[in-house]
Amino acid sequence: MAEKKEEAKGKMTVQEAGHKGGEKVAQERGSEFYSEIGHKGGEKVAQERGSEFYSEIGHKGGQAGGQRVRELIEEGKQVEAEEKGGEEKEKDE
Repeated sequence: MAEKKEEAKGKMTVQEAGHKGGEKVAQERGSEFYSEIGHKGGEKVAQERGSEFYSEIGHKGGQAGGQRVRELIEEGKQVEAEEKGGEEKEKDE
């Protein structure tokens, strides 16, 4: 058992290596670097797929997020109605 632990010492997962590399790049190049490469990537996608692509994914995101928002609003209304119902009972007593 001790041999396996020694073999693993010094090794890291791909996730750990990526995190460590990302931190190093952030230290060396700053947030402007990430902003710049993100902007370049966005331009490339726009050239390859067109504005319809962004419209489509925005619409899909709105539908998914919109459903959750509607659910939360409905839950809030139910809680509010229950609280008002409890207040009215207290007034009657």
